[in-house]
Amino acid sequence: MLNDKSMDKTDLQKKTGTSWSVIAKMAKNEKVSIDASLKICSALHCDISDILEVVEVEKVENCGEDNA
Repeated sequence: MLNDKSMDKTDLQKKTGTSWSVIAKMAKNEKVSIDASLKICSALHCDISDILEVVEVEKVENCGEDNA
């Protein structure tokens, strides 16, 4: 999408005011906050579904339970 907008990661970082770590995480398909995602959408003039994909995470048995 950056190529379509004639932008690079530096341009995106400056335009959104986000940290480099946010841009790096997006490039690696890692988790970023909704706030950061919305700033990126605003900078790219796109919908959040254009940059994010919902991936179902398998439930882990006993996750968060105290087994004492």
